[in-house]
Amino acid sequence: MSPPASSLRELIDRRALHVVFQPIVDLHECSIYGHEALVRGPEGSSWATPEALFAQARVENLSIDLEIECVRLAMTAWSEGRGQGRLFINLSAHALISALRGAGRQHLIDTARQAGLSGSAIVIELTEHEHVRSIDALLQAAEVLRRAGIGLALDDFGDGRSSLRLWSELRPDIVKIDRYFTQGLAHKGDKLQTFRALLQIAETFDTRLVAEGIELEDELRILRDLGIRFGQGWLLGLPQPAAAASPSKAACAVLRGREVSVFPVLRRAVRNELTAAHLMIEAPVIDPRTTHNEVYERLAGLDHVPVLAIVDDGRPVGLLNLQQFVARFAKPFFREVYGKHPATVFANLSPHCVDVSTPIEALTSILMSEDQRYLTDGFVVTESGRYVGIGTGERLVRAVTEARIEAARHANPLTFLPGNIPISDHIERLLDARSDFAAVYADLNHFKPFNDYYGYWRGDEMIRLAASTISSHSDPRRDFVGHVGGDDFVVLFQSSDWLERCQAIVEAFNAASARLYDAQARAQGGIRVEDRYGQIRHHPFVTLALGILPVRPGQFRRSEDVASAAAAAKRQAKTSPTGTYVLLDPPAGQTVNPASPSPALH
Repeated sequence: MSPPASSLRELIDRRALHVVFQPIVDLHECSIYGHEALVRGPEGSSWATPEALFAQARVENLSIDLEIECVRLAMTAWSEGRGQGRLFINLSAHALISALRGAGRQHLIDTARQAGLSGSAIVIELTEHEHVRSIDALLQAAEVLRRAGIGLALDDFGDGRSSLRLWSELRPDIVKIDRYFTQGLAHKGDKLQTFRALLQIAETFDTRLVAEGIELEDELRILRDLGIRFGQGWLLGLPQPAAAASPSKAACAVLRGREVSVFPVLRRAVRNELTAAHLMIEAPVIDPRTTHNEVYERLAGLDHVPVLAIVDDGRPVGLLNLQQFVARFAKPFFREVYGKHPATVFANLSPHCVDVSTPIEALTSILMSEDQRYLTDGFVVTESGRYVGIGTGERLVRAVTEARIEAARHANPLTFLPGNIPISDHIERLLDARSDFAAVYADLNHFKPFNDYYGYWRGDEMIRLAASTISSHSDPRRDFVGHVGGDDFVVLFQSSDWLERCQAIVEAFNAASARLYDAQARAQGGIRVEDRYGQIRHHPFVTLALGILPVRPGQFRRSEDVASAAAAAKRQAKTSPTGTYVLLDPPAGQTVNPASPSPALH
């Protein structure tokens, strides 16, 4: 046995390094697209890992030598193993530029030819591209690769150093998305939105995406449903000495399954990207010396603005409400007494100023302010403290209202559950995937009397109780829970035991709802409240009704048809003694109550 190497130089000279291959999988086809070659040192040595090897390379000033040796090892081992698909080889931008410069211009290409590999079989994964000082040199190196038919990929995009500008200028064939965005994807709405944004960028630049670090089935299912074409990670295949013939069985079961992922919700107002700039009206200004007479002479051209900003050397110092100005000017002797006085006499000299980048939601403080002048006079929009326009209370009220209505369609502000649009989108995805699922429409019985008697605060508590009960009996990986609004909820079950879950939801909620009543009501089994006809009558405890619609592949074409049928089942459930009602598919021509299920349900 040879003695342990004392240096990296010795390891390279002895050819004591080796490579392993990790598969890159086509998520659409559930097939091998290629393999990434990963270098390893002698097993059991202090240099067994790539991190240790490259750390030692920096000590011995052998970084480029090590990278070139890794290229040679990868190509040789790939050729000897007759791997299928494309071979991905890591190479830093500095090493790539050095390898393709001057006399070494053909080194990579010659090495590939010696290994019997065509250029189209190779993809260079560009690492450490953030350290490139000359983008022109990198672009020239990339052009050399392209002329040889070799593909180019950006590695670890999004790790905090990678540049979107580099993606734009380099135009790689493939971009590998850093594992940070994959990990926790099933629970992070912001990461889901990041992948959606990257898909749009990739389409713009005609680039294919590889999601790295896929370790969990939920992550893989979401990436598949998002339309990410390629993936890499332990779930798909571990690094091995020989190339894999196919992805792992667990991965294929996910990729070929009909179960639809439940997208995580981004818990924020949908339109919080709106800012004060969207409310701004470009309006003329007056300086502090402008008189009332001069303002009056300019009124004819100011019919589109409600106020005038008073600006001194670019800085706003006041607001003049034109409606109030006209009312004062029309009074007897105003012109004679105040006509030559500056307009600042009756102006608001403490205007509310907001920067153009201020989010709309942050401006709600204006609406809630005790000083109502901000609603009538509006506010001044500034940039770096200098005047750029005005905003009106009317436009602000409309914008905030529209934003909150839009947000409520995406996520209910009381329960933070997805709203109408995500519900419809998820039903469409289930129908497109031809999945078996159960659409459940949930509604509260006797809720209005309870809400009228105890007030909206405890009414909200009852609605939150319904939301938490339904969610706690649903599988977040398979079952989608949405809040339509008020006391109406929708659940889309992919769990096969949906009937048992529904029965458990009703039992759990009905047992818990009584605790929201006072002691006297609990003793009486309900409350005495005036009904819609003005008659005092007894109302029992709030209970939950679930209308259940089992959906088979091809049964419905549109989400609204599913919603309508589930709503019909809900109406039946509200009169059912058990609180649940299963509406069988239209061809069956019948419905059945779970209290006495027919064989057709089992």
